[in-house]
Amino acid sequence: MSVHDLLRDNDERFCTLADGFSADDWSFPSLCDRWTNHEVLAHLVVGLSASLRSVSGAMLRHGGAFDRANAEMARVLAAGRSPAELLDHYQRLGRQPRGLGRYFPSRLLLGDHVTHELDMGFALGREPAVGADALVAVLNTQVAVPNPFVPAFRTARGLRLRATDAEWSHGERGPVVEGRAAELVSVLGNRPETLSRLGGDGVAVLKSRLSLPTRMDG
Repeated sequence: MSVHDLLRDNDERFCTLADGFSADDWSFPSLCDRWTNHEVLAHLVVGLSASLRSVSGAMLRHGGAFDRANAEMARVLAAGRSPAELLDHYQRLGRQPRGLGRYFPSRLLLGDHVTHELDMGFALGREPAVGADALVAVLNTQVAVPNPFVPAFRTARGLRLRATDAEWSHGERGPVVEGRAAELVSVLGNRPETLSRLGGDGVAVLKSRLSLPTRMDG
């Protein structure tokens, strides 16, 4: 299955899952600092629909700081749209993205969408529902593609990473870090809250490489 098809199927599965969230679930703090699950969903919609003009305008208001602009756009959208409305937009945009969403590579969108679903689910104490194929595709992208918003490429360097529930590994030498694929995706996405779920002599090294400032950049 192509990454584009994985992205489409994963988005459809997520929408079905998220349709069952309660009001309390949506208002619950996610693993993205200072973002509720509702605001994370708004961020995903922004990523598939924002125009260059709107992003540039938000950055100008925040002195060129993308993180702050990103946060503002998500919060404004969440304040004006219910989770149900945002899920409807998300489904339609998944089939036909607008604005900058038309130009993001599918592999980067898949990584963003999966990581943020895990932000919601792990925060709520729920088992991850993302399929193994999607998780492996995200892991392959994280360790192979430098991304200014996700430090996984740098964080994984010199470590041997192993998924315990999927056929995936990375690195031939160095300290070992192992855990379920979803947990590896989350930690490589700079979510230290999930570190305690990992094992191996490389966990301390991985922890030292995670950046601790607010994570609101995808």
